[in-house]
Amino acid sequence: MDFELPPELRQLRDVVRRLARDKVRPRAREIDKTGEYPADLFEAFRDAGLLGLCIPEAYGGAGAGILGLTLAIEEVSKYSNTAALMLLLTRLPTGPVMIAGSKEQKHRYLPGIAEGTQRAAFGLSEPQAGSDVMGMRTRAVADPDVEGGWRLTGTKCWMSGVREADWYTVFAKTADPASRAHDSITAFIVERAWPGVSVGRTDHKMGVRGVDTGELQLDDVAVPPENVIGEVGGFRLAMLGLNSMRPIVAARGIGLAEGALMYATDYVKERAAFGKTIADFQGIQWEIARCAIDIEAARLLTYRAAWLADQGKFGKEWVPYLSAAKYHATELAVRASGLAVQLLGAAGYMEEHPTEQWYRDAKQLTIVEGTSQVQLGLVARGVLDGDLWWD
Repeated sequence: MDFELPPELRQLRDVVRRLARDKVRPRAREIDKTGEYPADLFEAFRDAGLLGLCIPEAYGGAGAGILGLTLAIEEVSKYSNTAALMLLLTRLPTGPVMIAGSKEQKHRYLPGIAEGTQRAAFGLSEPQAGSDVMGMRTRAVADPDVEGGWRLTGTKCWMSGVREADWYTVFAKTADPASRAHDSITAFIVERAWPGVSVGRTDHKMGVRGVDTGELQLDDVAVPPENVIGEVGGFRLAMLGLNSMRPIVAARGIGLAEGALMYATDYVKERAAFGKTIADFQGIQWEIARCAIDIEAARLLTYRAAWLADQGKFGKEWVPYLSAAKYHATELAVRASGLAVQLLGAAGYMEEHPTEQWYRDAKQLTIVEGTSQVQLGLVARGVLDGDLWWD
């Protein structure tokens, strides 16, 4: 058992760490304040070869896998979860394509993501179908004019990067819209330029500003047969795609927690109180220690989850390990950001310090791509089914 990262991943981590300090940190507060898409950071990531980290070399990527992307996102998230989300969006919509897409789909859609000439987004949730995926109403009906083709109608919501995307991975009901059978849902690649595809309203968010979240509207959109991902009735693909994303979302939580705790620790070492610094008080030291231990535990869970996912171990039997990482790391982000605000006192609540931004950004992580409650349910099911067991 070797807990050391291989040399190439250590080098990647160090490169991204420098980039995050030099490029991301100076821009983080402005991005949050203006809510404008940080095109300069996208270009910096492109120039550094970070947009294709998880994409295989055969399709123009770096082949660093989910672990490589996890490491990069951890570093970037120390300063900006918006910037980290930009990196995450190189994997979330491409995941189903890499897992079940045809060679033609991979050659057509993956190189553009790796090169930074295209962007993509992921459409699963709907107003009445968030955690309840089977409640989706977006409908795909057979196209009477094209053999094997489909026509999609419906609205997807809460889609990160919806305005910037050139194409979308979209899930729709290919059977009775009222059906809750798993074989009633299918994945499609939908291009932004196609007739009937439009972006609806965008949301005003509490945090993670700078990458738009909003609606994708589909009005009788013709999808050719070659843009069906995997098999018709492939609901399991949605779950596999999300399962494999757990360590990547967890990395956003770890990085945020690390950034918040480091900032707060530097502050309490300098802040005088009662003839000492705040850091001299044992009660403060214990809080810092608890948070640091939680961060290290979350990193171990997350790196293991990323390692598992890179081996293709994101089916049912591995879900408890993947969900545990996502749950622990994202809940930690909330605790760590809250602690950072508290350690700074009144100053931590003010906009002159980034602690209030971390505090707002952290909560999103416990909701996206499976809420904390969903993750607990998945871990519990794993224990009850014996997938997570100790003898």
